[in-house]
Amino acid sequence: MAGPSIPPDIAAMSFEEALEELEKIVRRLEEGKGKLDEAVRSYERGAALKKHCEAKLSEAQAKVEKIVLGPEGQVGTEPADTN
Repeated sequence: MAGPSIPPDIAAMSFEEALEELEKIVRRLEEGKGKLDEAVRSYERGAALKKHCEAKLSEAQAKVEKIVLGPEGQVGTEPADTN
């Protein structure tokens, strides 16, 4: 995905921390209060937070495994189909 990289302070956040901040930004923007410059900066930060949350979700999805039963009855795991 092209575009600016995620700022280091956002990259260090957990999914939950980033989502919480993103929700606060959305609420502030929905209220429509404040100056235009502040709203633009908030929107840009929100976009970076969204990108970070999507990356964290993709990482988690890639780690998910499904349990399978092998041909001889043994239980094993294989990567989940993420498509």
